[in-house]
Amino acid sequence: MNTVTVKAYAKINLGLDVLRKRADGYHDVCMIMQSLELHDKVTIHKKKDEGIVVRTNLSYLPCNQDNLVYKAAALFIQTQGIKDGLFLELEKYIPVAAGLAGGSSDAAATLIGLNQMYQTGLPLVELQKLGVKLGADVPYCLMLGTALSEGIGEVLTTLPSMPACTILLVKPDISVSTKYVYENLKLNESSLHPDIDSMKKALSNRDLYTLTKTMDNILQSVTVKDYPIISDIKDKMKELGALTSLMSGSGPTVFGIYQNRELAKKALNYFRKHRNYGKQVILTTPYWPMQEHQ
Repeated sequence: MNTVTVKAYAKINLGLDVLRKRADGYHDVCMIMQSLELHDKVTIHKKKDEGIVVRTNLSYLPCNQDNLVYKAAALFIQTQGIKDGLFLELEKYIPVAAGLAGGSSDAAATLIGLNQMYQTGLPLVELQKLGVKLGADVPYCLMLGTALSEGIGEVLTTLPSMPACTILLVKPDISVSTKYVYENLKLNESSLHPDIDSMKKALSNRDLYTLTKTMDNILQSVTVKDYPIISDIKDKMKELGALTSLMSGSGPTVFGIYQNRELAKKALNYFRKHRNYGKQVILTTPYWPMQEHQ
């Protein structure tokens, strides 16, 4: 096998809670993750000469060691004793620096693709051990589907699939530093924590209505203060028929959950027409993986 192509799926956080700051500077989290049909593509080619070459369809993305696709390939080559050179093509469709785990998913797809290409037979758990070295979201991006994420994000438990729905994504034209958001999150006895247990119960009952009523993201308490556009998008999505609307990750992307696809399409058209909310507007659905990588 000299060429392989793997899809790299975006994710949203149906629930995101931060429990405490750890001694190592990381935070213990409790999150419910959901992968989306929205995806990038990573195509890997063997090449005769040594080294790793990365090309993307976005001119502003780095193609060197700063790209997670490059880092993932370098890590796999090093740990598995691969001698070939590699040429990797990255087609980006997931918004960049958006709270949708695009970079982490690209890294995960690279590890999956190389595992297939070289028939190394690494099981999911071994790929995840490699993935966590690249980023806390990479182990989940290897697993996909609906999952509870704990620890720094690497302790994963499969949950019942999210009920069918349509999901609208709007990324405002702002940049949000994940480090800044976590550094400015104040956790104390009065902190309002998302009810993750109620979300898990709603998933078990396949109850989209209750799920959307309990979804929350504790990081919004930081981000919305500095970027009111996030709150504006949330309010407008609900006004346009969303069951709920939430910021994903540390932002800035906001998503709305729609039970009615026609309402979702009308909301899509509204946000595409009113570009002051953000120029990147995408309609997608939950992604439920087959068991081949489980």
